[in-house]
Amino acid sequence: MLQWSSPQAMANADTVMASADLPASPGKVIAALITEEVERWWGSSETYRMTGWSADPRVGGSWSVTVRTADGRHLPASGNFLEIEMPRRIVQTRRYDWDHPALGRHETTLAYLLEPIAGGTRLIVCHGGFAGFPDAAAEHADGWARVLGWLQGHFAKESK
Repeated sequence: MLQWSSPQAMANADTVMASADLPASPGKVIAALITEEVERWWGSSETYRMTGWSADPRVGGSWSVTVRTADGRHLPASGNFLEIEMPRRIVQTRRYDWDHPALGRHETTLAYLLEPIAGGTRLIVCHGGFAGFPDAAAEHADGWARVLGWLQGHFAKESK
């Protein structure tokens, strides 16, 4: 059985980069990222869970989700799909529809890049638009490492 390394993430003043090797095909990874499957793996009872996922995955289409926090708050997020090249690349906008402590309602751009590798897919996340929000960039780097760990765990369970 392959051993998958832990997800990695880092941030500079403007951009967060994160990556993980996943034991699933690019098509399965894309589905986990942009369909209601998000609700099955993105989050934990100790942090937050994604609920009410809705998406129209086409250029110009929109997506929305509600983040349900461990303390019971419901925090909406949404955006639009800018580029879709299935199953290799998706670019979308992302904004919190509430006043995030480090980012407010500032819109960022998120790109998912997928590369087939032996036994699965390398997912690279490029999340930009943090210029002027260095604390938010650092927070999102930590968040992406955690999220990609959840995704890696989701696929590891499926492959057993």
